[in-house]
Amino acid sequence: MVSGLMQAADKPRLWFWLAVALVATNSVTAKSNDASAAGNPAELVSRAVQNEIAANGPSGMHFMFRNQRKTPHTNQTKLIVETSEATAGMLVEVDGHPLTPQQRQAEEARLQNYIHNPEDLNRKRRQEKEDSERTERIMKALPNAFLYERVGTEQGTVGIGSPADELVRLNFRPNPNYEPPSHVEQVLTGMQGHLLVDAKQNRIAEIDGTLEKDVSFGWGFLGHLDRGGRFLVQQADVGNRQWEMTHMELAFTGKVLFVKKLNIRSTDSFSDFHPVARDLTFAQGVALLEKEAAGKESQASAPKNDQAESKLQRK
Repeated sequence: MVSGLMQAADKPRLWFWLAVALVATNSVTAKSNDASAAGNPAELVSRAVQNEIAANGPSGMHFMFRNQRKTPHTNQTKLIVETSEATAGMLVEVDGHPLTPQQRQAEEARLQNYIHNPEDLNRKRRQEKEDSERTERIMKALPNAFLYERVGTEQGTVGIGSPADELVRLNFRPNPNYEPPSHVEQVLTGMQGHLLVDAKQNRIAEIDGTLEKDVSFGWGFLGHLDRGGRFLVQQADVGNRQWEMTHMELAFTGKVLFVKKLNIRSTDSFSDFHPVARDLTFAQGVALLEKEAAGKESQASAPKNDQAESKLQRK
């Protein structure tokens, strides 16, 4: 599997930051007839981005949650927990069915390998750190990558923003005067789409971007993405003003190292968020996942047992 871009799909926070990086700039060239902070697209995006950065910092909350991913060939559900060392994920369902004993054993062995082999865990941690640093590099390097235009408002929902808040819709397009300093930032030159920003909580509720032309990119490797590629990322207030990603769609084709074909088509849903300790170790996170998975299996088997007992009683 290709590192970086492909592996990032297993880390919802990271994909959100990649998406934010595609639109998060100071936008000093954005035009607005409203001089107020609420009406100025540049100031609105700037405040929202600052809050997103703060939420992703060391003091941000960590969660355990459920991730269902659908691709043209698979439908998998994972339990994921964010730890102080790395993100841990455990596969719990395939095509809507619980794992077989063999599949469960293989999944537990995979996670135990990280616990008992520090070098593998360190490699995973380094990869996540490098991906995060590349995203921050994009954000810091792009003061003028896009032009914004405010086009209206809409009400937030349970999965997009907050039902109590109004969302401001901003269209964005590439700034023709922007010159990317490296391959990392070059993908920005071909992206256009829209944002939904919660002006009350100053958070980004939705990013929908489409490539209007073929673009080259560098994300730990070189390659290009074809015109028409699209991503959709949504996040929401999951309680106590804590925002997390709730939905993500990726549809990209291209080539890696200009030889190997790249075809990413997936839809992710994130739910059942539960806060966990920020100092949770990877081993403790795996233990939490195993406990949660066992509890879900017990709940799923209970109705079947009740049905069996009911049949026996009728006999």
